[in-house]
Amino acid sequence: MKKFERLYEIAKVLSEKTYGFLDIKGPGIGNYATNQFIAALRAQAIEEFGEDYSERNICGPNSLAVDFYFPDEGVIVEVALGLKNPNTEYEKDILKAIMAKDLGSKVEKLVFITKPGGAKKCNQPGRIAVKQWLLSANQIEIEVLDL
Repeated sequence: MKKFERLYEIAKVLSEKTYGFLDIKGPGIGNYATNQFIAALRAQAIEEFGEDYSERNICGPNSLAVDFYFPDEGVIVEVALGLKNPNTEYEKDILKAIMAKDLGSKVEKLVFITKPGGAKKCNQPGRIAVKQWLLSANQIEIEVLDL
């Protein structure tokens, strides 16, 4: 099993154990809940992998960091829980993947872990076009995994 697949399994179990995880909380309280979830995911991932693969600065000398990066697999994982919403970090996360690859990091795949509905939203024409372009122009595959 690849590390990103194991991380997804950990996230899925964690989401199922988190009271009110699927509830819409809104700004402020929702950001706090997301930050708590990602912190718990990070802690469990460190325990599982024996190394911290989170918050990797692979996009150059700036404040852009990816949520998780598995260099041996060439996989970036972004925990994008609001991906089902109209305005998301989808394009920004794609830009981070392109920047990282352009700067010499091995990037073959960008995985989004999202709440239910994110994968369906990413199968709409605009996002499909971006996904196809990313693969053809940059050889980076996108996979969206609903929790």
